[in-house]
Amino acid sequence: MISLTRVQLFLVLVPLLALLTVAGSRLAGVGANEGPQAAARLERLGGDGDGVGGAAAPRLIVHVVGAVRRPGLLRMKVGSRVADALARAGGPTRKADLTAVNLAAPLADGQQVVVPARLPPGSAPGAAVATGGKVSLAVATVDQLDELPGIGPVTAQKIVDWRTSHGPFRSVEDLDDVPGIGSAKIEQLRDLVTP
Repeated sequence: MISLTRVQLFLVLVPLLALLTVAGSRLAGVGANEGPQAAARLERLGGDGDGVGGAAAPRLIVHVVGAVRRPGLLRMKVGSRVADALARAGGPTRKADLTAVNLAAPLADGQQVVVPARLPPGSAPGAAVATGGKVSLAVATVDQLDELPGIGPVTAQKIVDWRTSHGPFRSVEDLDDVPGIGSAKIEQLRDLVTP
């Protein structure tokens, strides 16, 4: 067994402690340089590490497009609303038409949130007609929906009411959830509408 005097022990431990201190501060500095960038990436995707006991809180992914500052995919907390996704996407642009968006609608995983731009003054209200001549279920008015074959004013109002309470249509098949629309009407409308 090696026997060291107090002076010898002190001469060995002091440099060892200094070495450990320097190594620890360098290792801590490696992660600190990436901190702001990693935080920005997490913020963009909605991650904030607020899980309980190391487990992540439930999340959903939505796609925000249209008249927003930073369109793209966002990771949101379950229970978030369209307004939360819009804020996470940097907010609306000056051209955004927020009257066409139900900001209070709850978000669903895989949902696309479309924020349309306002029409220039004097433009016809045909904004609900998308490319290819299809009527957009996301922004169509009661009058525009009423012009579709097999859809009267009462059913058109039911479509708008459903959209207001449930959020945007994710597919044409979502029309099946609207009272008064069945599979036969959906097939009749399939080539005339878009979510």
